[in-house]
Amino acid sequence: MRIPIVAIRVSGKHRFAVGSCEKTPWNQSVKLKTLMPVARGFFCFTLCLLVVGGARVLVRAQSPVDGIDARTNTAELASQLGSADPLVRQRTAEALARLAAVDQKKVVEGYQLEEKNKEVRLALDWALYRMGKSEALFRVVHELDSSRQEQAIGYLAQLESPDVLYPFLKKEKNPARVVAGLLKSLARIGDAQTLELIKPYRDSVQPYVAEAAETACDEIEKRLGQEPSVTRGRPRTVGKPDPQ
Repeated sequence: MRIPIVAIRVSGKHRFAVGSCEKTPWNQSVKLKTLMPVARGFFCFTLCLLVVGGARVLVRAQSPVDGIDARTNTAELASQLGSADPLVRQRTAEALARLAAVDQKKVVEGYQLEEKNKEVRLALDWALYRMGKSEALFRVVHELDSSRQEQAIGYLAQLESPDVLYPFLKKEKNPARVVAGLLKSLARIGDAQTLELIKPYRDSVQPYVAEAAETACDEIEKRLGQEPSVTRGRPRTVGKPDPQ
């Protein structure tokens, strides 16, 4: 029984056939078995191209920002600060901050001066502080009084000691949002000394400050394994009092 022949025409001539065990035209008769190794080779070559191409896409997707450690090439990482994507620039700055990549300090300073995106600039300031530029912390704290408060709190909560924030908290005429942001940051990293420092803020008349102080006290006491303080700040009412 013959197996149906499927032939491919190239430039008007039959080049090879698949499915026939008989001789097929190709200037001269060639047995099908001589074509199979070529077909296998072509298939393997195509498969390799697909695998290599997929690997390249994966490498691009998983940039050094996604999995940094002490072995990360900081120069290669810093080069991503020139990305057109602000999110990539922000994540790169945060990665350099985690690494405290002092060798890239000059590069980061240059990008910080030119950066227009406020979220990215804040991340660059945080990176500079982690690289030893202490004055950059002032700019991070200043951002607590902005729409980027949560971003700034996230950075300040990574400080190794709460002591660094005490001078900012004690500063007179702080905007209420700055005080509240500092209290929220201290809630995450504060210790027993912090607890005694922030308790008076529970009586503050500034918006959000008393609430932030009370929440911070609760979180620190829980972390220290202490019982919540019996004395609370001034009672806060919701809505208008009933007429007498």
